[in-house]
Amino acid sequence: MTLPGPAAWPLSVTAVNDVTPRMRRIELGSPALAAFQYLPGQDVALAFSKDDGTSVRRRYTIRRFDRNRALLTIDVVLHGDGPAVRWARAVRPGVSIDAIGPRGKITLVNDADWHLFAGDATAVPGAFAMMETLPEDVPAHAFLLVDGPEERQPFTGEASHRTIAWRYETSQMTESSGLVAAVTAVDLPEGQGHAYVAGEVALVSALKAALLDRGWSADRVSAKAYWNRGRANAGHGEPELRAS
Repeated sequence: MTLPGPAAWPLSVTAVNDVTPRMRRIELGSPALAAFQYLPGQDVALAFSKDDGTSVRRRYTIRRFDRNRALLTIDVVLHGDGPAVRWARAVRPGVSIDAIGPRGKITLVNDADWHLFAGDATAVPGAFAMMETLPEDVPAHAFLLVDGPEERQPFTGEASHRTIAWRYETSQMTESSGLVAAVTAVDLPEGQGHAYVAGEVALVSALKAALLDRGWSADRVSAKAYWNRGRANAGHGEPELRAS
């Protein structure tokens, strides 16, 4: 599998909608997107201005891409108060923004017999994007931690071989631990599966450790930390990890 190389794309906002109270869907368009190539699970890095006049990039999974309409869709979780979230809260159609993409090496593993997705709200766009592109007869199971029932999203893809278990973050320790316990205890299909875990640093680490303890090999787990609780992202859009 050859990953498409990133390129610069000047985009403009064409539509803004709220999928849930804390998940904002933003459509970005440009005639140049007719040449855009990506794999499900990849992202784009958008450039945002900081209060001091400098810019930072934040990466967002490509939720959908419509080549005929030259539109790229991202979903933004409205948490925190960084430059990207402030932009997402205020943005309206017609606003321009620069993007670099596609980025990211975590995409669907084609030879897996089934797929497992787990993470917090920031993992939902990628999980749904990949699940929707799977063949109808390939099972997929998702375990997703969101703020509450109002943050559940309907799954619009083939549903006969898909299950989605929602957990609610009423208590950081209890519910995050509950998500890990659910992934640890679930009965999984026969055959060779592949897991994709994403979200907050500590949660991703715990989910990956649980799978490894369950006997999964490291090459069957694709893990990506999107953010770090209590710490801002670095300027290039990756979590600022503590030195080990």
